Amino acid sequence: MTTPARTRFAPSPTGYLHIGGARTALFAWLYARHTGGQFILRIEDTDRKRYVPDALEKIIEGLRWLGLDWDEGPDVGGPHGPYIQSARLSMYQEAADWLVEHGYAYRCYCTSEELAEMRAEQQAKKQKIGYDRRCRWLTPEERAAKEAEGRSWVIRLAVPLKGSVSFEDIIRGIVTFDNKELQDAVLLKADGYPTYHLAVVVDDHDMAITHVIRGEEWISSAPLHVHLYRAFGWDLPAFAHTPSILKPSGKGKISKRDLKTPDGTTIPVMLHQYPELGYLPEAMFNFLSGIGWSLDDHTEIYDRDTAIKHFDLKDINPAPARFPAEKLDWMNGVYIRMLSVDELHRRLIPYLSRDLDIPQEELARDERLKVLIPAIQERLKRLTDATPLVDYLFTDDVDLGDPMSLVPRKTTPEQTVEILEAIIDVLEDVSDWEEETLERTLRALAEARGLKAGQVFSPIRQALTGKKVTPPLFPILVALGKDISLKRLRKALELLKGTIMVL
Repeated sequence: MTTPARTRFAPSPTGYLHIGGARTALFAWLYARHTGGQFILRIEDTDRKRYVPDALEKIIEGLRWLGLDWDEGPDVGGPHGPYIQSARLSMYQEAADWLVEHGYAYRCYCTSEELAEMRAEQQAKKQKIGYDRRCRWLTPEERAAKEAEGRSWVIRLAVPLKGSVSFEDIIRGIVTFDNKELQDAVLLKADGYPTYHLAVVVDDHDMAITHVIRGEEWISSAPLHVHLYRAFGWDLPAFAHTPSILKPSGKGKISKRDLKTPDGTTIPVMLHQYPELGYLPEAMFNFLSGIGWSLDDHTEIYDRDTAIKHFDLKDINPAPARFPAEKLDWMNGVYIRMLSVDELHRRLIPYLSRDLDIPQEELARDERLKVLIPAIQERLKRLTDATPLVDYLFTDDVDLGDPMSLVPRKTTPEQTVEILEAIIDVLEDVSDWEEETLERTLRALAEARGLKAGQVFSPIRQALTGKKVTPPLFPILVALGKDISLKRLRKALELLKGTIMVL
């Protein structure tokens, strides 16, 4: 049996949750659930300068919308808390002091001006840019002198100067770095806050994380973390660095700005924007899990239980994967069509309420919408697509624009007047206002007058909705009801007559 894994997702509230980060969280969650382990949410909020006040709320909302839950975290507690880094500062300071005391780190007293001067000199001499370790070799007397000056300090890792450092990545195999290529990275800043390097190692150890799953941009940081684990004498977790997600064009990594598809369509990159645009969480879950991992070589649609059963980190493709925007809309449409009428009705209400400015409670009570849902369900790629397909249900007056729009192709205005009059006459006599009866009645009218069905249906559609393209006509008639349908037909007839008289 697979050993239960403890995985974590540790976002920073310096911005909103990016779809790349959401996929990393999803992979970590899937692996924890696949192995029967635990998934932990930790908030890495030590970068106070770039802190965004509402980011944490949106991150948590986005994860929950995606269907991810956590066994431990800031809002659910757990035995390894606190789960917010700003509440763990004393732990990092204690760890940093221990590293200095045992020779694995040192205090650096360089000012920002000195560091800038150093970099400028290195650039002028065309040398490698980076900290030159000048404070690493200070004598005790020199350190005492700098502290007597009142200089602030940071703590830097004393990276070994020779040899190499290796670790095994589940996705990529053995990864090796030469120590001479590594920097003496800052571990603890002058304000007492840790950098990512120290905090992530201390937290992952204290929280008993067995598998560190994160984006490939952190591969270059991993050797520093390995050195820290070894300095502390702690066992290494397993590492899995997930591949980057490329732009829809396949050229370059996605950024924090909205993306453009090859046809010019704009798509967002922040997870919290997708619910607003009418995407279903189960579709997004399926979609994101398939970027870099696949169930097999042919299955596109699968539920989360199936993903949990089959997911394994070793099956992730290490190559960067394109963001297939066109597949997301297709997949979302598939999931919409899988919903029952009642469930789709429930999910449409918030979007229609927002777009039509009608209270949700009022919409939920309106039975006309349910009548049309089976007719529009096949046409929806996003929940937001529903509004222009049903908005005419919720208005007292349809704007026909130019009354001549009522005139079908190959039909004169005068003929259309006669057709509308005949339509009104036959519909007034319909007592069973159901789809089958209405279709039979109107097709019989067309046949009796030697007309094509479109010459009868088109002016009705335009009169009832003000649109050329709509869901099927007969559900619209049923949804509007007899009285409103006839009222709109009569109004359209009078408008067309008036236009003909002017002409």
